[in-house]
Amino acid sequence: MARTIAKDHDDKREAILKGAARLFADEGYGRASMAQVAQACGISKANIYHYYNSKEALLFDILDVHLSGLRDHIAGLEHASPDPETQLRTITREILVAYKGRDAEHGVQLNAIRALPDTQQALLKAYQRDLVAQVRNRLARLAPPALAADRSAMRALTMSYFAMVNWHFQWDGQADEAGRAGYAETICDLLLGGMPRVGG
Repeated sequence: MARTIAKDHDDKREAILKGAARLFADEGYGRASMAQVAQACGISKANIYHYYNSKEALLFDILDVHLSGLRDHIAGLEHASPDPETQLRTITREILVAYKGRDAEHGVQLNAIRALPDTQQALLKAYQRDLVAQVRNRLARLAPPALAADRSAMRALTMSYFAMVNWHFQWDGQADEAGRAGYAETICDLLLGGMPRVGG
């Protein structure tokens, strides 16, 4: 007879993902144990294994939920304007706001993704590529023609964008939505103001 799924199954799973992400970010994925995850989440070790049969499965689910959710949110934005600059500013703000309260998941993404098997890494990196494409597309439409045609330079520009976005949590992780929106404008101002010189 199949086991009945508890009504609060999804809520408990979300709480486990949140607690485990915080533990992995603070202690390091390699050093953290499933017993520590259970303790951090306030449940028994046996209950953890009801949801995840290994620490690796738990890590993958943390990153899969985080990255697929971010990719889907950004790709699904309904932009009010066709202007690529307006769209870039919206995307940047939405990424930074989406990171609010998810700095642990983001830190785990940056530091622990290599612990997963290649097949799982490939899936997660596909989400990342989709997100990068959303930004690169707008930057290419805003760049001077010579820069837009230079694949190496455009890659460097796009990765510089994500460096500014992705490491924000290291110095201002407690920023509120207004602070994140303000920093989004700073990122866009820096890139858009500098692109004519890069492409010159």
